[in-house]
Amino acid sequence: MTLSAYQAARSRAETPRSAEFRLMSEITGEMIAAQDAGLKGAMLMPALYRNRQMWSAFVTDCGATGNGLPVPLRAQIISLGLWVDRFTSDVIASRESIAELISLNRTIMDGLRAERLAA
Repeated sequence: MTLSAYQAARSRAETPRSAEFRLMSEITGEMIAAQDAGLKGAMLMPALYRNRQMWSAFVTDCGATGNGLPVPLRAQIISLGLWVDRFTSDVIASRESIAELISLNRTIMDGLRAERLAA
């Protein structure tokens, strides 16, 4: 089976929540690997960039007209995304640890996992 056929089959079978979980898991794994390698500051940029992109996409989606999530949840996700953006700058400047970003992603993944199991 070719890669494109596999990706097409996965996209038909994967729910939006499971796609979010998979993406967050990949990015969190990259951040954990960078942390375990002892990287600091600007050396964390590749993993931090992907995490920032993902959270920016969540913020954009939650601010879009027609988003089906409840308004309070959308507001919370937007707030978290704005925090991630600011905090990432502090991690790059070596004022903060990447561990807080990893912890946040793990917490969100736990929520997505619980939602999947309940469904």
